[in-house]
Amino acid sequence: MFCINWYSSTMEDVKLKEGPKRPWGEYKILLNETYCKVKEIIVKPQQRLSLQLHQYRSEVWVIVNGTAKIEVNDKEIWKSYGETININQEDTHRVMNPSFDNDLVFIEVQTGSYFGEDDIIRLEDDYKRK
Repeated sequence: MFCINWYSSTMEDVKLKEGPKRPWGEYKILLNETYCKVKEIIVKPQQRLSLQLHQYRSEVWVIVNGTAKIEVNDKEIWKSYGETININQEDTHRVMNPSFDNDLVFIEVQTGSYFGEDDIIRLEDDYKRK
């Protein structure tokens, strides 16, 4: 379990904010501050997120379950449990879960000047979202 609040005596004291369900899976906001946002992202088997970029933030991903097939600036990169990847501001990127059976789970740490969901510029999307 990802530790969020060092001062909490129990996990009930920690309030996780679940994001809306997505066609590819779901995410939970673990920390939302002015200096960063931290999410747990769960990608269902054989699903992928849109090819996208962000103008105002960078991201670090830590794989905590499964294997990720990641595209960054037209390069294919594979990462598995315990491995990390840096996604710089304005890098084109997407992640796919190549598994047929298991969820891919990773922790995303966002840093920068703005963390809103409207800082997603989609370049390609399997689900026809804009």
